[in-house]
Amino acid sequence: MPTNKHQNEGVLTPSEVERLVVTVVTDNYYDSLRADPPSGKRWKVSPGASIHAEHGLSYHIEAVVNGKAHFLMFDYGLDPAGVLNNIGLLGIDLRKVNAFGLSHGHFDHWSGLMKILEQGVSGTPLYVGEGAFVHRYSLRPGSQDLRDMGQLEREAIERQGIARIIEVRKPVEVIPGCYMTGNIEKITEYEKGSPGRFFKGDTTLEEDDLSGEQAIACNVKNKGLVVISGCAHAGIINTVRHAQKMMGIDKVHVVIGGFHLVNASQEVIDKTVDDMEAIAPDYVIPAHCTGFEAILSFAKRAPRQFILNTAGTQYLFGEETQRCP
Repeated sequence: MPTNKHQNEGVLTPSEVERLVVTVVTDNYYDSLRADPPSGKRWKVSPGASIHAEHGLSYHIEAVVNGKAHFLMFDYGLDPAGVLNNIGLLGIDLRKVNAFGLSHGHFDHWSGLMKILEQGVSGTPLYVGEGAFVHRYSLRPGSQDLRDMGQLEREAIERQGIARIIEVRKPVEVIPGCYMTGNIEKITEYEKGSPGRFFKGDTTLEEDDLSGEQAIACNVKNKGLVVISGCAHAGIINTVRHAQKMMGIDKVHVVIGGFHLVNASQEVIDKTVDDMEAIAPDYVIPAHCTGFEAILSFAKRAPRQFILNTAGTQYLFGEETQRCP
């Protein structure tokens, strides 16, 4: 059974998920020849049909609670045509989606949103963190030229008339058993956020700390927490510890998603791996913006827990799944 040393501190009494299916609709990497991971199945190519990989991330999440399935889309990738291609190949029915969620306002997470919403049901809630709709800019390492990262327009979503926008600052249950984290508390000394990010304020550009970025946490029965990250600009360790505290559950079953360690120093990568080992999830599945060096470090240091993610992979977590060998 999951241990609950954080239970008295938790702000929620989370529902238990009997069966959790996390489908990675798109990610940076695809490999049809890799074997299926533990508790998962990779989509295989066939003549004329292939999963699209890109610098983006998107999830479809199914949570079964009390025998009933509930569906969440979380993030929407970069290329709408590629993401919709994958949704079709993976057999995802967007009309069954009960809620939409967005981790943060970077274009590699929201660019496919409008096309996906077109196929949804009118009135479906869209959960976003604060600052999701600001106009953003970035400085690449070593460059002095501001890059325009665009803007997700709230007005365009409202004109479309399908999604009902709900802004999140505190933890909230978005489908039964799965929760948006609310703003993530920053407590580690080495997770310093992402420098070189800016947004357009009232009169000038302001530094962007992405304080409104959201992650998803689900409480899987007899397994523990599954923590699903978009980019973890607040730090993946901060994200997991925040999820443990808000859910009142210490045991972590899975950490999956972007860890935002690309271009990080090896010292920061090593500290992150050290702290993840102390948290001791059964599976660690880095993706998207984690970066090659960090992915390699997780693979070397925790080979029994590490899973190399590929776009189109479907993971099943629940009573009938097995732990790491």
